Amino acid sequence: MCGRFTLRRADKLKFDSVNAYDFWRSPARYNIAPTQPIWTVLDREGDRELTQLQWGLIPSWSEKPAGIINARAESIDEKASFKESFRRRRCLIPADGFYEWEKLGKATQPHFFQMRNAAPFSFAGIWDEWRSDGARITSCAIVTTNANELLATIHHRMPVILPRDVEEEWLNESITIERLRTLMVPFDATKMIGTPVTNRVNSADNDDPSLVEPIEHGEELVQRLLF
Repeated sequence: MCGRFTLRRADKLKFDSVNAYDFWRSPARYNIAPTQPIWTVLDREGDRELTQLQWGLIPSWSEKPAGIINARAESIDEKASFKESFRRRRCLIPADGFYEWEKLGKATQPHFFQMRNAAPFSFAGIWDEWRSDGARITSCAIVTTNANELLATIHHRMPVILPRDVEEEWLNESITIERLRTLMVPFDATKMIGTPVTNRVNSADNDDPSLVEPIEHGEELVQRLLF
């Protein structure tokens, strides 16, 4: 799954045909968490719109506003919660890194993953709009797939990262389901790096540069045992 991610340098991520002034001026984020507003790029009848949506997709027909943060690529076209959004409401979710957790007995070790050159990228996403009694929530989910060789050493899933040259295809309303399936695959592991990081990332209240700084594997676990 993907439960936390980063967007540290929004000014480095450019989009064609999108007014991104507010986006480029966004503060650095080191611990973006579910239920928070996140930047997305939507297709609005052929026009690109950069806007913030709540992370945690609430299907339009849902009785309660309970969000789902991830949608599995293998069943996205079958599950009632995702099927309509996958076919008609796809989006890009800008990021430049994400966290996954390795199980170490009863403990966990967070790892931070990013591109080798620290370049920004886009997750594949889907979105929907929920309304009830005058309230309206527009929300989204990140699509996940099997882990690549790098991620597989600590976790069996990873977010779908779209290569730059297929981002427009993901948004294109005319794309076929068959083609979409070919885009929801593990990203090239050779272009990524991952490092153990502090378990301070476990709390969404922490959002600072120290969260992405490498530490020795198991370092904080040893400290807890000793002290």
